[in-house]
Amino acid sequence: MRRLAFLALAASLAAPAFSQSAAKWPERPVHLLVTVGPGGAADTLSRNLAAGFAALANDQPLVVENRPGAGGTIAAAAVAREKPDGYTLFLAEVGPNAVSHALAKLPYDPHTAFTPIIHVANLPAVVLVRSSLPYKTLDELIAAAKQQPGKMNYASAGLGNWTHLYMAYFNTRAGIQQVNVVYRSGAEMLLSLLRNDADTAIITVSTSLGQIREGKVRALAGTSTRPMSQLPNVPPAASTLPGFDVSVWHGIVGPAGMDAALVSRINTVFNDVLKTPSVRDAITVSQAADIVGGTPQQFDAFIKSELNRWPEVVRAAGIKAD
Repeated sequence: MRRLAFLALAASLAAPAFSQSAAKWPERPVHLLVTVGPGGAADTLSRNLAAGFAALANDQPLVVENRPGAGGTIAAAAVAREKPDGYTLFLAEVGPNAVSHALAKLPYDPHTAFTPIIHVANLPAVVLVRSSLPYKTLDELIAAAKQQPGKMNYASAGLGNWTHLYMAYFNTRAGIQQVNVVYRSGAEMLLSLLRNDADTAIITVSTSLGQIREGKVRALAGTSTRPMSQLPNVPPAASTLPGFDVSVWHGIVGPAGMDAALVSRINTVFNDVLKTPSVRDAITVSQAADIVGGTPQQFDAFIKSELNRWPEVVRAAGIKAD
């Protein structure tokens, strides 16, 4: 009985102490691991967040660390191994957080390895072809690919990364075969189209908009059904493939086991960052993205819905590891 009383007393004393510590977060630089190399949409989004972070976080910086490779699972696994103290966070996305476990054995379980903190934003993406190809519509691309199965290739940022997943899903829905060629980021993928090394790719609007407007690459369709104000004449892929609707989502998670008070503090800071005018403009205008924000519970529910959705899509579509 004395031992139980001691443990109860220790717990009651620890909770206020941890809450006080959470209120002081951060007291040193916070590291945010990103799944792609510099220049990609996720990297740009992270740096936009970092630009507004210190002013709302005790003048402590948000340090963006690029850890590309293995479809984002290298970065995810690194965060999963860290202490749940709020100083190492992960820019979560569909690949490492909702689908990679359906493609390969991972060193972590996405159902239990992370603490959801905030859903940051959804970015629109487009199906692109290199400008030297003659195809002007998605129908024309699909028809041409069907005539030469396995001859065309597409750029991606790695197995399980959303750029691979969404294109593989598109190929399966369209009934075509393309060869996956892996690069380190959306910026490198775009460069592969400009150099005629790759034929097609699905890339975010923010990464490719300048080249689309200059005619250096051609946008055939948007991957989601929501209108794209930056590209009003580009139809959704669903107009050719009914029901096709995928978005590029990003949020912030930490290692499993984070204290609720600390999660609430971090969530509040990032919600305030997203309300900062300069950050909002950088994300909504420059990146053409929709800011989400909200509570940890809302993001947790969203991730669970993605965990239910994508493995079934992978199985139904027959998406395999390359």
